[in-house]
Amino acid sequence: MVCFLFITPLATISGWLCLRGAVDHLHFSSRLEAVGLIALTVALFTIYLFWTLVSFRYHCRLYNEWRRTNQRVILLIPKSVNVPSNQQSLLGLHSVKRNSKETIV
Repeated sequence: MVCFLFITPLATISGWLCLRGAVDHLHFSSRLEAVGLIALTVALFTIYLFWTLVSFRYHCRLYNEWRRTNQRVILLIPKSVNVPSNQQSLLGLHSVKRNSKETIV
């Protein structure tokens, strides 16, 4: 996120400066430099969009993998002295084997 917040304004300002330079070069009839600056702007934004897409997809995949492997939660309800033993088994109050990946809440 820090890279995204840092690179986005830099890419925007760089693209704006390149386009301003291209407009100035077009007014002074140096078309070759203007075309070069426009090509540079297009390349800059293409690379920026590609980086954003790849970075976003990577972090989404990483988050989904984390969510898939680290979200096992077991809710343990304390035994009550007033509940008969047959009702405890219906309520799921019997002892449960714990897996090392599970979190007790």
